[in-house]
Amino acid sequence: MIQAAIPSPTVSVIRLGALSIHLYALCIVAGILVALWLTDRRWRARGGGRHQVGDVAGWAVLFGIVGGRLYHVITDPELYFGSGKHPLDAVKIWDGGLGIWGAIALGALGAWIGCRRHQMDFGAFADSAAPGVLLAQAIGRWGNWFNNELYGRATSLPWKLQIHEVDVVSGKAARDSAGKAIVLGYYHPTFLYEMLWSLAVVALLLWADHRRLLGRWQVLALYVMGYTFGRFFIEALRSDEANRILGMRVNSWMSILVFLAALAWFLRLRGNPRSVAGPGDSGDDVLDGSAGHPAAPAAEDRPVERATGSVADSADRPADATENSTGPVTDSAGPAENSANPADRQSAGGAGSHATDSPAIDSDHVQQRSEGRSEAPTGSRGAAHGPAGDPAPSDR
Repeated sequence: MIQAAIPSPTVSVIRLGALSIHLYALCIVAGILVALWLTDRRWRARGGGRHQVGDVAGWAVLFGIVGGRLYHVITDPELYFGSGKHPLDAVKIWDGGLGIWGAIALGALGAWIGCRRHQMDFGAFADSAAPGVLLAQAIGRWGNWFNNELYGRATSLPWKLQIHEVDVVSGKAARDSAGKAIVLGYYHPTFLYEMLWSLAVVALLLWADHRRLLGRWQVLALYVMGYTFGRFFIEALRSDEANRILGMRVNSWMSILVFLAALAWFLRLRGNPRSVAGPGDSGDDVLDGSAGHPAAPAAEDRPVERATGSVADSADRPADATENSTGPVTDSAGPAENSANPADRQSAGGAGSHATDSPAIDSDHVQQRSEGRSEAPTGSRGAAHGPAGDPAPSDR
């Protein structure tokens, strides 16, 4: 009698000549790409700039992979060290074995470093990335399916998972004398349970954040709470070998402790405003290019073309087109300024205003006032626009 069951692959490695493509690794890469896509959309919706997520992703992904492998090796050292074991196998991540706890911890550290280097708000980035990271975890779980690993206890439920005896080195299932793949048994598909739970939490995060129900850091805190809550129950169904503390699996303890810490953090964050990309995170209006130089002033902040015909082209010239030295005022209004005596011109230049006996410049004052520009009283000792005509730089 044919039993209803979820089949498992009998091949986990595709070989193209000398090239071996591990399907577990492909699932990890696919998850990372989807996470980057979603994070980029959410980051820009918060006011961030283009390509900034990619700048941080390199740090986060590298640290995350290293952290995930370190956690796995540290919590299961007997798989790589001891009699008959090969310590170099500890670096073969394509054979499976990435601890999510280490991946998230060191991945967050890498993201923090990337944000610091690119002057980005880490809190806003973390809230933007949380749903994408969990979506990557859901996709990555399909790698366990290809490897026929991390299944649960034996069961007779209609959705039970068929597990083969697989050699992860060759990437093929062992076969009996008749050439059929050897079936070890039928078990709870814990990879599927975790994938579906992760997708449900992703949907919750996206909905709550879209409705603006979550403050700064709360998206990240809710992600941690949601994942660890489900992971505790899923972990209880697993039957693979694992180290235990007081009779309970290490990952179960981690789920409890991390959930409680995230819950306390979430409650403490109540009332926080929604996280947004801070000044400088847009990458477009405060910094001009990757060199970090101040951007050119906006059009309304630049010197205005004068009605008399001259243009203040230099950013070093005052807005009223006067020279800060005691020399003559450069203006195309004509030589009327030359009729003033040198003392008057020196007084006018030192005071930052025009001489009172110059009708051409007086008419220019009228033109400036008609354009809505404030002007210092004639002959006053303090120019209304300050010693330089450039606008003050925006707050960074």
